[in-house]
Amino acid sequence: MAERAPTPKRQLGMVFDLNKCLGCQTCSIACKTLWTDQEGMEYMWWNVVNTLPGAGSPRNWMEIAGGFDAQGHAKPSQLPTDADFGVAWDYNYDQVWNGDQNVMLTKDRETGWGMNWDEDQGAGEWPNSYFFYLPRICMHCTRPACLEACPRTAIYKREDNGTVLIDEERCHGYRFCAEACPYKRIYFNPVRKLSQKCVLCFARVEQGVPPACMRQCPGRVRFFGYLDDPGSAVYKLVTKWKVAIRLHPEFGTEPNLYYVPPLAPPRLLPNGEVDEANPRIPREYLEWLFGPDVWPALDTLKGEIEKRQRGEPSELMDTLIAYRQQDMFGGFTKDPGTLDRKPGHAKLGPLTSPGSQP
Repeated sequence: MAERAPTPKRQLGMVFDLNKCLGCQTCSIACKTLWTDQEGMEYMWWNVVNTLPGAGSPRNWMEIAGGFDAQGHAKPSQLPTDADFGVAWDYNYDQVWNGDQNVMLTKDRETGWGMNWDEDQGAGEWPNSYFFYLPRICMHCTRPACLEACPRTAIYKREDNGTVLIDEERCHGYRFCAEACPYKRIYFNPVRKLSQKCVLCFARVEQGVPPACMRQCPGRVRFFGYLDDPGSAVYKLVTKWKVAIRLHPEFGTEPNLYYVPPLAPPRLLPNGEVDEANPRIPREYLEWLFGPDVWPALDTLKGEIEKRQRGEPSELMDTLIAYRQQDMFGGFTKDPGTLDRKPGHAKLGPLTSPGSQP
């Protein structure tokens, strides 16, 4: 097995604000069209936006997670099956076009699952039903379980910015990485017989362009930058105000994707009165997702919202509202359309392979 990843000189981080996500899947399509449109990648969605509560993608991924225990030892985990991911399928467009209004699957219909199969279902009963969206990409963890599980040392962490990549020339497709990853963000390409995952649009980042999923987000949900840059929104949300927290921190991989947890309206009592003490999203569910740090984060958010309601200034609210998209990306603000695309310059994607280790 591989040794632990070295500590990078700097670490890129991401913050997703769950109070602004529309579930529009623009980020998913931006990634799909750029990176996973090749043979063997039809079922891959390196970027997903799942509905919570829900089974997610792959199905029930939180229940088959790996990662590390409190002592730092690898925990047992499971490898998601093809049925858990939901293979790509086709629709009988001709039949529907000619009068049959029932759209039926023509391939692998029996699997009964696919990416975002349970989208917008949520939980609870009216009038207290609820759901929220959870966008996910590779977490580019500080201690990647995938890296330590790979017997080929094909997974490495870049020393300059902490991005976790797969050297496709070394990968033999054993899928120990996919099993070990507690967030289940690694896919297997059955055509090329190797593992593939989000590369954080490294070729864009190298030229000062933010990742495609972040730049294309119409809801301005995604913040990007170095975690040690005091001027970046990522640093302020994670370190200064501590309103951005990790998803399932007990997995032990120290992910560098953080979330601003979702606020929720209060529950309604049977008599129609408002139960201010209990939010629509159950407290135990939020703590199961984000750990105990969710409560001070939500308290800070509520306090800053109340300040703005009183007409007082709030730097935190201004940051989360993101009046200027350029302020969200920690200096990675170049427009890819303005870059010099002379031969020899790094491509913005897609790439056959992230290349060999530095």
